[in-house]
Amino acid sequence: MSDPKTLLQMAGADVTPAGLDQAALLVIDAQNEYVDGALVLPGVRPALDQIATLLARARAAGVPVLHVAHKGRPGGAFDRDAARGQIADPAAPVGDESVVEKSLPNAFAGTDLEARLRDTGRDNLIVAGFMTHMCVSSTVRAALDLGFGSTVVAAATATRPLPNPGGGVIDADALHWASLAALGYRFAVIAPDAAAIPDG
Repeated sequence: MSDPKTLLQMAGADVTPAGLDQAALLVIDAQNEYVDGALVLPGVRPALDQIATLLARARAAGVPVLHVAHKGRPGGAFDRDAARGQIADPAAPVGDESVVEKSLPNAFAGTDLEARLRDTGRDNLIVAGFMTHMCVSSTVRAALDLGFGSTVVAAATATRPLPNPGGGVIDADALHWASLAALGYRFAVIAPDAAAIPDG
């Protein structure tokens, strides 16, 4: 039996990660809720280090940077007026970087994210943030429908263990990689880490 291939590979598509010179950097939900709140993620700190590296490179190169922050209910998870809802320090916006607040997993739903991305003049996204199986996946899938190409940086995202409907638990690492494999099948190029993103 031959090795499995993604639809992108079978179609002969270019699966090279987007370069910084042709993309906008989109950081999704890099909030304290995942660092020291109710939804602490295994591997969140190494992922934030990778996000910080991407941000530093993007800023040095003049690459458009957009942040997405989930807006939860007052007093609950992702309360934007509380510390838990703030963007974590390593990923915090600087200067005039846009912050788009959302209430649904797909960051395009009910927000002006698409318009802000169109304003950058770039139709490729380099995507990082949390969680791999949830808001990252939902947003990247929607991005394809809107005509954006996405490169997801594997080491700059993370997720958490979930109940397995068949019994037991799916651990965070397995879910992370399965989610990335599903995205890589048709929706995005998957880059292993920040170092794999070319300057241009």
